[in-house]
Amino acid sequence: MRDMTMVIGANLANGAGNLPLTPLTPEQELATRVRLSQALQMSLDPAEVLNLFYKHIQAAVSVSGVLFKSAAQNADVKIGRECMHHCDYRLTTDEGYLGEIIFSRSKRFSENELITLEFLLSSLIYPLRNALRYQSAMRLALLDPLTMLGNRAALDSALRRELQLAERHQSDLSLLMIDADFFKRINDDYGHHRGDLMLCAIAKGIESVCRGSDIIFRYGGEEFVVLLGKTNLDGAKIIAERIRQHIEQTHISHNGKVIGTTVSIGIATRQPGKKEHINDLFDRADAALYQAKANGRNCVVSNNDLLVAQ
Repeated sequence: MRDMTMVIGANLANGAGNLPLTPLTPEQELATRVRLSQALQMSLDPAEVLNLFYKHIQAAVSVSGVLFKSAAQNADVKIGRECMHHCDYRLTTDEGYLGEIIFSRSKRFSENELITLEFLLSSLIYPLRNALRYQSAMRLALLDPLTMLGNRAALDSALRRELQLAERHQSDLSLLMIDADFFKRINDDYGHHRGDLMLCAIAKGIESVCRGSDIIFRYGGEEFVVLLGKTNLDGAKIIAERIRQHIEQTHISHNGKVIGTTVSIGIATRQPGKKEHINDLFDRADAALYQAKANGRNCVVSNNDLLVAQ
């Protein structure tokens, strides 16, 4: 694996049109950098930046596939198809390691082609770094800093999206609203730091019970919301009860004392054949949660239970 450590000015970065296959003259190098710079600065999406780079380098070096393994988790990008022969580069700036980029094709790369690739990579690294930074900033803006779950802004966006998908495909959608019982007592008796630790424990407990497709949010304070795509009321009740039982058994310690809590959960499901606003689903889950509190807490109530009671 070759190591591409770039400690160069950001003004030297980027993109490409018709590039020659042999070593470039100084004039050609300058023209190439200008064209590549213009191309790669068109996006702050890492996948799009890499896709633009992949398309523009074809005139200089024929490549069948590109794989970028980001230093950040869950950010790998694959373009084209993977082939037998490949060349790998570690992308590093003076600020740290960005990740590994792998070029592949069916024919072995010549030394001249590797030199050209390395020249072009020097134009990719800063636009890619900027795109990764932007992506990270956008992701953090949608996360609750304490629990690292989605925040309220992320919930609004996800609920709107999931509701539209459910209506389009006429599929089930359920929402759980979860509230920690008597949480103020933990803050009052043990301090806010222990309260924060309990919130983190609750968040981890919910994550451990939910499926990979479920989306979890901290709604605010001691309230959490879970979106259950393609899940009807019966399925939502099963998951909600598992969460309730798990949190009931969750504890943290403080000065030799064991601190525990319970949760109350309200469930609402999408009404088939009816176009709903996101507030409709949310309000029904909130009403069910209110009833769970009125029933003595540490229990699960669905919006359908309220209808039956009426």
